[in-house]
Amino acid sequence: MAAPKGTLWPREPHTEGKHLVLENYLKAWFPILGMGERNRRILFIDGFAGPGKYEDGAEGSPVVAMRVLAEHPAEIKAEVVFFFIERKRDRADHLKRLVAQWRPRLPATAKIHVREGSFDASMTDVLDELEVRGRKMAPALVMIDPFGVKGMPMSVIRRIMANRNCEVYLSFMWEAMNRFVSEPEFEPSMDELFGSREWRKARNLAGGERRASLHGLYQKQLREAGAKQVVQFHLFAGNRLKYSVFFGTRHPLGSDRMKQAIWKVAPFGDFSFRGGERAQTSFLEPDFAPLQEALQEQFEEAGWVSIEKISEFVRSDATIFHTGQLRLQALIPMERAGRIEVKVNDRIRKKGSNYPKNCLINFRPEAPRFL
Repeated sequence: MAAPKGTLWPREPHTEGKHLVLENYLKAWFPILGMGERNRRILFIDGFAGPGKYEDGAEGSPVVAMRVLAEHPAEIKAEVVFFFIERKRDRADHLKRLVAQWRPRLPATAKIHVREGSFDASMTDVLDELEVRGRKMAPALVMIDPFGVKGMPMSVIRRIMANRNCEVYLSFMWEAMNRFVSEPEFEPSMDELFGSREWRKARNLAGGERRASLHGLYQKQLREAGAKQVVQFHLFAGNRLKYSVFFGTRHPLGSDRMKQAIWKVAPFGDFSFRGGERAQTSFLEPDFAPLQEALQEQFEEAGWVSIEKISEFVRSDATIFHTGQLRLQALIPMERAGRIEVKVNDRIRKKGSNYPKNCLINFRPEAPRFL
């Protein structure tokens, strides 16, 4: 999508999907980080905030975030700070008017700042100020959603991820990237985006090979920037990839909650979600055989393995599946097929659907591999 020129613009279908995933994730994120005693302040930062809504009145990401907090049934004890960054003055002014309407609906402890400026410059100012004061950034979810390839340098993402409990939700604009990768004038922007000149190798590739190369490089760079877990999903129109979303976090729990947020969003219109490069599903007719095979491959030579260790593996970014699918979609069918056996209190139990805390599971290497 080309950058719109007016204050408001039409919302495209893939934008709706991205915002639905964000909404689902925030419903889990606010209470996880905001209900305990550890975090006195949490941040939601929208780096390309826009005007707050679209021509048809649909919510922009800043309003999605404020609404989720306003309607959340849990008591969020932490101070929630919304930091909305928008480069264009008319859009920032429009957003400020919407913020004024939402303030009365939010908890008294919530704070909202709308800053006119670019994402990279604004975040650099914030991070520099914290560094001078010898302080770290509060736990944050940082949404970075540009129209093209400019303005989201890996150097800034690296500084964000250096702070404990900070996560990034990034739009990787594939159509723009595929178009600009061969144009010399965009080399500085691409260098900043990837934090590397290695992306130039993709110039000699085409189609799926080019896409896999650039996606793989970006994932690698996010990990080197501090993301221990990287979850990605792709938004397609038919067979045409519009763009991808990368989520980077230090914690497997964040990975698991993001995967749950993605799976909750049903395909809509002509658009569908697909998982990362290693294993894909359309989410419309999901195939859970890859989850079962991943478990078999990971644990078949490990002997008796605790259910906690198995859950930890599924929770991570090693698969596109989440822990809510482990019992029904993997362990029960595998046990029925004789591919696993279960031990509870040092005794082999009869086949069933109960996998209690501290139970042990043996993935039998001699069992049939396919159901």
